[in-house]
Amino acid sequence: MRLWGDIWLSPASFCDLAGFSEDDHADAFSVFAHSCAAIASRSPPLRKAMPAPAPLEAVARKALSEVSLDNAGARRFFESHFRPWRIVRHQENTGRAGFLTGYYEPVVEGSLCRSREFTAPVLGPPDDLYSVRPYHDRATIDSAPHGSFGTPLVWLRDRIEVFMIQVQGSAQVRLPCGRFLRLVYAGRNGQPYTSIGRILTESGAIAESAMSLAALKQWLRANGQNPGYAGLALMHQNKSFVFFALREVQKGSGPTGGQGIGLSALRSIAIDRTIWSYGLPFWISAELPWRGSSASPFQRLMIAQDTGSAIAGSARCDIFFGSGDDAGARAGDIRHQGEFWVLLPRKRGSADERKSAFPRPCADP
Repeated sequence: MRLWGDIWLSPASFCDLAGFSEDDHADAFSVFAHSCAAIASRSPPLRKAMPAPAPLEAVARKALSEVSLDNAGARRFFESHFRPWRIVRHQENTGRAGFLTGYYEPVVEGSLCRSREFTAPVLGPPDDLYSVRPYHDRATIDSAPHGSFGTPLVWLRDRIEVFMIQVQGSAQVRLPCGRFLRLVYAGRNGQPYTSIGRILTESGAIAESAMSLAALKQWLRANGQNPGYAGLALMHQNKSFVFFALREVQKGSGPTGGQGIGLSALRSIAIDRTIWSYGLPFWISAELPWRGSSASPFQRLMIAQDTGSAIAGSARCDIFFGSGDDAGARAGDIRHQGEFWVLLPRKRGSADERKSAFPRPCADP
């Protein structure tokens, strides 16, 4: 057992990772290579995280030198350049330490102009967003006249759609003409994030077993979105507010994550950026309803490419499920424990190449 910062890491081998030999390593390597390109070029991320240290940058450059790897070659690459370490919360902990949730990219109807059908604005970042920290909270921004705190980029059907897009961090908007635009994260107000779903389950308004994205939306709409109504008051308990930029949708590309690259369904994860670097591979093992309503083994190599305000802790991640309602339905059902292994680069040229080389975590940059 090794104490790394405030995290206990238990050394492991790839043989300890149940299901590792059955994973699609070529697919995982393809997603990893996108992160490698950003690491090697030192492209600034959309949201700052722990910087990639020299050993990870070296592995990234090595990965980019590989012309094309089949499944066996990709597996050899991961096994040769990384060593798995099991993440535990406490030194004496031998049970499942991690917690997993899911997220997705909503696809919603919207308009570039306000109308009777589309009344809720999605805002771009105000000019003074970073000169006042923390910035105004959700209630203040919501109650101000349109344009007071950022320019409306696009208009959606109601406040709930806007709220959910802010929680997910991105969205595609289908305009009346059939054209699609993408909302990309462009900043937040620095206020604390509060899970309104948790408030409802803790108060008994919705049973924990019945909580889902659909159930949450239904409760909010049933309880009103206008001033003085419980639905809006609940949304205002989450003081965090996210601003967006509007982009064209590139065919075949996923939404842009915190690393500044497109996300891949069921390979990209959001991690705590104050602990981990973007581009790190993680092995996750859990029983999840990820293919349908029934739980089945989820044993996959995942790549850290995103972050989120609600993602806090070493063994905590959000799994990206893709775009659209089906992805949203599956993502909304994920609130499960699981086991986490982080793959840290091996030291090269040392007496013990089995050891990993990585800096200790630091405070939020």
